[in-house]
Amino acid sequence: MVLCGLDILLCSADVQRKVKGSIAYLGHAASVSFDLENGLDELVKLFGKRLIRAFGPQHGFGSAVQDNMVETDHFIHPAYQIPVYSLYGETRKPTGEMLEGIETLIIDLQDVGTRVYTYIWTLYLALEACLGKNIRILVLDRPNPIGGIFVEGSLPDPDWYSFVCMAPLPMRHGMTIGEMALWFQRLNGWNNDLHIIQMDGWRREMLWKDTGRHWINPSPNLPTHEGALVYPGTVLLEGTVLSEGRGTTRSLEQFGHPVIGPYAIRPGLLEYLDKQKQSGFVLRPVWFQPVYQKFAGQVCGGFQVHVTDPAVFTPWKLMLLVLKYLYHNTGIRPFWSTVPYEYQFSGLSFDWINGTTRVREWVENPDAGVDELKQTEATDDFRLTIYD
Repeated sequence: MVLCGLDILLCSADVQRKVKGSIAYLGHAASVSFDLENGLDELVKLFGKRLIRAFGPQHGFGSAVQDNMVETDHFIHPAYQIPVYSLYGETRKPTGEMLEGIETLIIDLQDVGTRVYTYIWTLYLALEACLGKNIRILVLDRPNPIGGIFVEGSLPDPDWYSFVCMAPLPMRHGMTIGEMALWFQRLNGWNNDLHIIQMDGWRREMLWKDTGRHWINPSPNLPTHEGALVYPGTVLLEGTVLSEGRGTTRSLEQFGHPVIGPYAIRPGLLEYLDKQKQSGFVLRPVWFQPVYQKFAGQVCGGFQVHVTDPAVFTPWKLMLLVLKYLYHNTGIRPFWSTVPYEYQFSGLSFDWINGTTRVREWVENPDAGVDELKQTEATDDFRLTIYD
């Protein structure tokens, strides 16, 4: 059983004494205790009227908004009559006015271990916004649902930094959100009054299924913890014209396109992946009909990715190899999405997701193999760990 930072705060008088003065809380629907009590509710019980403000990340404080680039509004909490500010609207960084009078900011967000998931960048901007304001920051740590051992993916180029990438971080980073806060602080030389409330019982090799905790969607389109395992790869589909399964009940676990016949393409695709030494998964042929987003109302053929051995499964490499095969063997054109991506209105979405053009160029080059892909990957030890 893993107790998160929230659980530790609720039961530890020593930790509670770290919380000074008036409080703001940054959380969302997955910010729950082991007993599934909402974090804001629990902190109001504990601190009463000292809790005067709340913030919500992308998808809203209640995690209700489905799609990317759909902003949420500020509102007054109906039960507690405190302002809840959106950090995915007119601003993604807390303003001085929003932080006025706050002495402690408690951050309690469930991340999923993938660079382009925006909650870590909301954390980044919140830390930056508190600089020089004499605000104590408590980050209530939570498990990385895809473990704390494996790192995968290329490092982004600074010219491609955006709201899904503000630092030299690979796609699968292997850190908890508390470790991420420490790493941001060290990377930038920040001097925040930062305190990480560590988990009890979490080990780096743990996946979500090992924690003994219930899975609460951290965002609407990750309904299962199995989806988090494949997300470092399937998120790449957002930069293509292929469907990533949004608008179905297994979004970001399956992919497809109306012109794909899964049984026709599967033998060649599996042979190609086997030659590239990819293992630890099954591609199950599927058909699905999204009710919104790409190809709404149309039947798509494709595959659901089932992870059979997480110890050898490499989601980022697998999906890039799948995309390379589809790019050169299906004739789907255009292949790359040209719609805006997370407040970037020029360039290709795929390049913003990867933080570089090098990965797309590798996909497009029929002669580039896995060795060339590995050359784009992170090799430095960038982690600042607190659980080793």
